[in-house]
Amino acid sequence: MVTSTPKSRVPRPLGPAASGTAVDLGIDFGTTRTVVARADRGNYPVVLFPDTYGDLKEYLPSLTALTDAGLVHGFAAAQAARDGAPYLRSLKRVLASPTVRAETPVRIGEQSLSVLEVLVSFLRHLHNELVASPQVGAQALKDPGTQIVAAVPAHAFSAQRLLTLEAFRLAGLGVTALLNEPSAAGFEFTHRRASEVTSNRTQVLVYDLGGGTFDTSVVRVDGTSHQVLDSRGLSDLGGDDVDLVLADLALKAAGLREEELAANELDALLDQCREVKEGLSPQTRRVLVELRGQDVVVPTQTLYEACRPLVNRSLEAMAPLVDLLDDGRPDLSEVAGVYLVGGGTRLPLVARTLRERFGRRVHRSPYPSASTAIGLAVAADRTGSYELVDRLSRGFGVFREQDCGYRTSFDPILLESSVLPGVKRKTPGAVAERTYLSAHNVGWFRLAECTAVNDLGEPCGEMAPYEEIVFPFDPGLRGLPDLRGVEVRRGEAGSGRPIKERYEVTSAGVVQVSLTDATDGYTRSYVLGKRTS
Repeated sequence: MVTSTPKSRVPRPLGPAASGTAVDLGIDFGTTRTVVARADRGNYPVVLFPDTYGDLKEYLPSLTALTDAGLVHGFAAAQAARDGAPYLRSLKRVLASPTVRAETPVRIGEQSLSVLEVLVSFLRHLHNELVASPQVGAQALKDPGTQIVAAVPAHAFSAQRLLTLEAFRLAGLGVTALLNEPSAAGFEFTHRRASEVTSNRTQVLVYDLGGGTFDTSVVRVDGTSHQVLDSRGLSDLGGDDVDLVLADLALKAAGLREEELAANELDALLDQCREVKEGLSPQTRRVLVELRGQDVVVPTQTLYEACRPLVNRSLEAMAPLVDLLDDGRPDLSEVAGVYLVGGGTRLPLVARTLRERFGRRVHRSPYPSASTAIGLAVAADRTGSYELVDRLSRGFGVFREQDCGYRTSFDPILLESSVLPGVKRKTPGAVAERTYLSAHNVGWFRLAECTAVNDLGEPCGEMAPYEEIVFPFDPGLRGLPDLRGVEVRRGEAGSGRPIKERYEVTSAGVVQVSLTDATDGYTRSYVLGKRTS
């Protein structure tokens, strides 16, 4: 069983007083596996779940299948899939889309469901499994003192963060805090390998290759205090892509094309490829895949060469962080370790490639699939003293009209380096404000998040647009239920009203917007472009 024993720590109450049944849990909803860890008197054991044979596993498959009885999840979904039921794999990749919303459809067989509906259903199954677990139990989940810390990829847009929080709430798993995944893995590193961090080596470079996403962060460590210096990520790179590469090699070796396989055959092949991948060791010379009764042999060297472009993509994403280290802010001599976490790092090529770059400083978590959950449990532990200062990890701004509407420019409001509020010490986070005199009767605000903002203040990478906001500058329009049909009229010079825009990032990494008419204090607040007050 995965467990973790701490070094010395200073106890400090961090949340509500614990009763006899309260627990502190870390829940990592992963692309292929969901892992839960709990704080237990200084240890952080992983919660065990029974599979369909009654054997205990240190994870719950992040799978959903559609049967005649409805949706089933976890091990039941895996069994249903083996029996031929249609199923959904990699729901987390759907959540990672820049355009995802609660109503975004996902298909399971012939049925279309919303992404929120599927996620809530899965998390309710997880809730029921935790109720039945002797390590947690119903009373613990009902206890108001129970603390649950969950995680999302560092590069996740606000929509994914809000959907995650809402789904957990609807499933009866109220989240106390939402952390970025590599930040949680940083906790697990310093908890497990505290001796690696010295006065001269205070930086940890986290390399998190999960089933469907890749994240990397530089974390500065000072005792139990962690400060994220920078983060990068890719929403379309993970262990799933290695499975696809191996499946393609097996098909070619068997003389088959993907189009010749039925949907259930392709799903079974991908599941088999994942199992083969997870069983690889540095000594493995070839892998065996069964395809339509035929044993297909793929040399590991062939697999590694085909996967090298995937690993190189992760290194390219890491490059800005490595440049930060090379430039002396800090330099490589101050790196305590390059920490490999996530199920995708089981591929021996990953550690080999990184050791070629960073040498002996590369360490792979002994529990790569559980590292994030353990780090989340460390963060949830009310008796612990770990602190975190994290960052937004993406840019945010508004497109504004210029030159009387003849051109549009991007106003970068918050940069990816913007600091998030502290969860435990309640330290303030980044706030940005804009003030001006209104020039029209209504204001249209076109907000968007982006992967990053370049040196020219322009958005780059993926864009996640918000729903457009229309705000009444003219007080006479405040009572209208919908301002979108109102004709925009320009007022006389100097006749506008003083307007204040305020942008604030929450500890969960969600940007909140408020617009205020400073003349009388009239205010409207928004999240993702939707009015909240």
